[in-house]
Amino acid sequence: MSFSSHFAETIFLQKYRHEGAESWPALCHTMVNQICANRLSKSEKSQLIKYIIDMKFIPGGRYLYYAGRKVRYINNCFLLRAEYDTREDWANLSWKAERALMTGGGIGVDYSIYRPSGSKLRRTGGLASGPIPKIQMLNEIGRHVMQGGSRRSALYASLHWQHGDIAAFLASKDWHTFGIPGTDKTYWDMKQLDFNFPAPLDMTNISVNYDDKWLKLGANSEVFLDNVKQALMTGEPGFSFNFGTKQNETLRNACTEVCSSDDSDVCNIGSLNLARIENKTELEDVIKLAIKFLLCGSLRSHVPYPKVKKVRGKNRRLGLGLMGVHEWLIQRNYKYECVPELHEWLAVYKDVSTKTAKNVSNCWGITRPVATRAIAPTGTIGILAGTTTGVEPLYAVAYKRRYLKGTSWRHQFVVDSAAKCLIDKYGTDPESIESAIDLANDPERRIKFQADIQDYVDMSIASTINLPAWGSDLNNPDKVAEFAQLIAQYAPRLRGLTVYPDGARGGQPLTRVAYGEAMSKIGEEFVEASHDICSISGKGGTCGI
Repeated sequence: MSFSSHFAETIFLQKYRHEGAESWPALCHTMVNQICANRLSKSEKSQLIKYIIDMKFIPGGRYLYYAGRKVRYINNCFLLRAEYDTREDWANLSWKAERALMTGGGIGVDYSIYRPSGSKLRRTGGLASGPIPKIQMLNEIGRHVMQGGSRRSALYASLHWQHGDIAAFLASKDWHTFGIPGTDKTYWDMKQLDFNFPAPLDMTNISVNYDDKWLKLGANSEVFLDNVKQALMTGEPGFSFNFGTKQNETLRNACTEVCSSDDSDVCNIGSLNLARIENKTELEDVIKLAIKFLLCGSLRSHVPYPKVKKVRGKNRRLGLGLMGVHEWLIQRNYKYECVPELHEWLAVYKDVSTKTAKNVSNCWGITRPVATRAIAPTGTIGILAGTTTGVEPLYAVAYKRRYLKGTSWRHQFVVDSAAKCLIDKYGTDPESIESAIDLANDPERRIKFQADIQDYVDMSIASTINLPAWGSDLNNPDKVAEFAQLIAQYAPRLRGLTVYPDGARGGQPLTRVAYGEAMSKIGEEFVEASHDICSISGKGGTCGI
């Protein structure tokens, strides 16, 4: 088996190849035999291995990384809650976070239980510092826990929309307003020069939790309008929607696709590649084996501390997701919209996964999963499979991808593999392929598409809607109320929403480039010039930041 591109092969060699998994087929054999052990028949394991080799189903990246290793921390992320408004809980939260991050998983925390800053402390007579300093503390834990020596920690933080510190939370990543003492630079300036330059909450994605009370106000909520303005400027905070029976499911993993109300819950994810699956009959078969694989994973994964095992056994959440959705549409000459044929495939995805999870759990004598579907961003495994990631449209036909290798930043020029397939096979004009950059001018199409897919998903969808840069004709202060109305219109059908205005953060990983430029530089790895940050910031010797 060969990868669809040199870039995909490079990702495999850099991230996943190791002893016992020297090739993609070898990794697939090792992983299935290790995870499924005696739970599947010989023929089921053989067919499952073939589906994974053919990239019709790919487990989450932690499964790939730990295939054949002595330890199996195969759950991607951990969902944590600040449970009590006490100093003991502060310390315990740091302990849980560090234990989880050191396994290679990300973390997400809802901090809403902590009292607002300035509140009186009855026992000590002091004043509470509020949740934001605690968020900052975990951010710094994440900074220094470099997983495997190079893997960047992934963190998420949320706060209830009526919390007393919500105004400060909304502005907590306004780097362009935060000056660096002794310089004429802001943190935003420094991030443009070096993405590694430490800034407030730069390891943490943040979102605001909205519940049924907010639904009565919607776009008329002052907090929501401020949230929309912040998101249109900087991309954060995002929006976490929790309504009706889901109102307490405010916990999210780092990428936000898995939801829970229980502290120390855990992700267990894998993705169907719609673009490689031939028909609905094959889709049904792939789903059945994928669900069995994830159920095996819920029994075989090691955990960072005992409570995770207890909560996992109670909930047994499965996150069967999708990728290759936009490529599937392009193959059939559809635009980026949920057409009737896609609805038919999604109905199979929903019905077969639910039924299989229930029946197999009963047969094996284990607890039934409380949820079975969550759509992850699938960035790395999407590259491996040579397809579009998650439910996202093609970001761009060609782009420059920036990434960390060891301690230095590198970049490669990439022609999107799905786009290249269409260009090579059908002679498609690169300029005619619709991309996320193109759709940035029509955000309602993106939001509606996500809502249509969400109707088939019992947890959430990790998807980021690209927008034009703040200050442009289509994204400026005059557009805030209009965009707030748009989000409020679709909010009851969503579990969350994230936007990214072009250029909002320094060192953004993907930048669109011309197709011809990318083609002329394919396969080369470029080392980015380092910056003398101390010199730039006006400091000598050690910066002390």
